Amino acid sequence: MNKNLIPMIAVSILLSACGGGQKPTQKDKSTPNFTGAKGEVKLMTLDPGHFHAALVQKSMYEQIDPTVYVYAPEGEDVIQHLGRIDAFNKRTDNPTAWVEKVYTGTEYLEKMLAEKPGNVMMVAGNNAKKTEYIQKAVEAGLNVFADKPMVITPEGFPLIEQAFQTAEEKGVLLYDIMTERHEITSIIQRELANNEEIFGGLIDGTPEQPAVTKESVHHFSKMVAGSALKRPAWFFDTAQQGEGIVDVTTHLVDLVQWGCFPEVTLNKSDVQMLTAKRWTTAISPVQFEKVTGMKEYPEFLKKDVAEGQLNVYSNGEMVYKLKGKVAKVSVIWNFEAPAGTGDTHFSIMRGDRCNVMIKQGKEENYKPTVYIEANAACDLMAFEPNLKKAVEQKIAAKYVGLRLNKLSDRLWSVEVPAQYSVGHEAHFGQVTEKFLQYLKDGKLPEWEVPNMIVKYYTTTEAMKLAQK
Repeated sequence: MNKNLIPMIAVSILLSACGGGQKPTQKDKSTPNFTGAKGEVKLMTLDPGHFHAALVQKSMYEQIDPTVYVYAPEGEDVIQHLGRIDAFNKRTDNPTAWVEKVYTGTEYLEKMLAEKPGNVMMVAGNNAKKTEYIQKAVEAGLNVFADKPMVITPEGFPLIEQAFQTAEEKGVLLYDIMTERHEITSIIQRELANNEEIFGGLIDGTPEQPAVTKESVHHFSKMVAGSALKRPAWFFDTAQQGEGIVDVTTHLVDLVQWGCFPEVTLNKSDVQMLTAKRWTTAISPVQFEKVTGMKEYPEFLKKDVAEGQLNVYSNGEMVYKLKGKVAKVSVIWNFEAPAGTGDTHFSIMRGDRCNVMIKQGKEENYKPTVYIEANAACDLMAFEPNLKKAVEQKIAAKYVGLRLNKLSDRLWSVEVPAQYSVGHEAHFGQVTEKFLQYLKDGKLPEWEVPNMIVKYYTTTEAMKLAQK
């Protein structure tokens, strides 16, 4: 592969240095001015090693210029990324029209920072390098749209905390991609749990019965955008991908904050870590070859191989207090889901009057479903009409067609029209639209940055405790 420019598939390749429009700010006069105009956001994708980088471009956006600048090291990661974009461009149903201008070489980061043909950097890939990428980008006055996690070690946490401070000083936005906030069942659970007439208040909880529990099950072998996902070998190295307790838990910790304390500014002092643990998933050579295409474990994974199997610290659990409320977060990675199933999510928020749950098991045909379970002491004569009003009038004012189904004396489910259950891949487009609005506004909500800091403090503190 040529060190400087690479031809790829049907993607136009040519890199030229150009600058975006700028606006003065109080702290830095080099930050770009966003008005919502067509094509004013010029995207740069750095080292796209994770398929999430491509999912941001599964749709077109009027505010984003169709020319995207890719800077990456040579290798399979960038080839697969460009292949996914090319597939989006060539699909028969609503094809995209991205033009990828690609630079590859060992100095890809330095090249991007020197040329800066765009004003927003998107990064989704090797997490060992991501914190540095973010630091350098905001120091250069670039807005950053980052896949989770932004940091994977306790030692790296102060660096990401400083990056947020630098972003503020430079007048740029640093934002992570929290897709699960756009899952309709998470939205409904949040709305119901913050309706005092129905829920009362969140109980304090105990480690044995937390106030809120979030659990997710993921799989190394899966389908993405209609094709079998090929994972890079480094994805199985926790030194590069991060352990499970600091990776997928990012979403779950975020949902705890976002669902239990909506728009409340949190502080690190609000977090008290109680317990944390981690354990491995064993991957056989045959399984490893299936998802990576490699017949042997690379040298950097040999440290994790025992009795011929790769053991990955992909699983983790933490129990902690947030503003005095006990939360439990856990993530499990299996190799492959049984036929007809996929990644699953379970959540329960326990209130004084009822519990609001999300289940996604066999009974739900593996589709996330919201349940409301009235507590034994709840006055059903008052509770049921209030619940019906909340679902079919208040929440349905935003999401037309929601219906409440009574399953037993104290148990209900929420029927959600199919158009709102868009799936994980579509959530990337929804988060991107939200970020574009923040760019136009010139700021994030006041609580977002403090709460991102608290989120990564929580995950890295859990890792610190789990490794003792």
